[in-house]
Amino acid sequence: MLERQDFGTAGGPPLIIGHGLFGSGRNWGAIARRLSDTRHVVTVDMRNHGASPWTEQHGYPDMAADLADLIDGLSSGAADVLGHSMGGKAAMQLALTAPDKVRKLVVADIAPVAYGHSQQRMIDAMRSVDLSRVEKRSDADAQLARAIDEPGVRAFLLQSLDVPARAWRLNLDTLEAEMPKILGWPGTPGTFEGPTLFLTGAESDYVRPEHRGPIRVQFPKARFAKIPGAGHWLHADHPREFEAAVRAFLDA
Repeated sequence: MLERQDFGTAGGPPLIIGHGLFGSGRNWGAIARRLSDTRHVVTVDMRNHGASPWTEQHGYPDMAADLADLIDGLSSGAADVLGHSMGGKAAMQLALTAPDKVRKLVVADIAPVAYGHSQQRMIDAMRSVDLSRVEKRSDADAQLARAIDEPGVRAFLLQSLDVPARAWRLNLDTLEAEMPKILGWPGTPGTFEGPTLFLTGAESDYVRPEHRGPIRVQFPKARFAKIPGAGHWLHADHPREFEAAVRAFLDA
């Protein structure tokens, strides 16, 4: 069962939030707390991330099945589901294969397509850290800086470092082995007829104009919105605008 954190107890459909690659549910704590003023919000650690189980499989059917089990355990029927990047693909897979479990779907800055970029640089950088020499987070940051120039990216990765245990809370072996599946898309057939919001960062190129046709085939009620000035991590770049867009869509 996925590790989860619950926020709020208000009635109505719960909101499940699935994070992106190398993230965790804790990345979404501030947004979840604010959205929980009117609903029950559940953030999860996806498999092979955070405190959730480590497995040898990390495909989207596997992640969608994890989310389906979580929703079944809530005893609330259907849930609203929000997923970012990898979590967005898992949410789309869930909506296509178990549409009865999803009331409304929010897909944050990802499309149901295969991508050609690589995340191997991040895995190599994390593996390059000599954890035996890490006494505090800044020690790991200094080592990561040899491979990753961007302070924001390092800070994001370091949220998954358990400093006292001197261990990454990421199953790097499985994530590396399954990277083709993570970057890809299983080509799942079918359609999800429920309301769907594709919310993107205006400075991101993950969801391109040519993706809209395939999206509308499988998500015929899809709406598209952009957050000005935001990149791929749109919820971190402009959290208030992101929260407002999600709230307006879910409450409509």
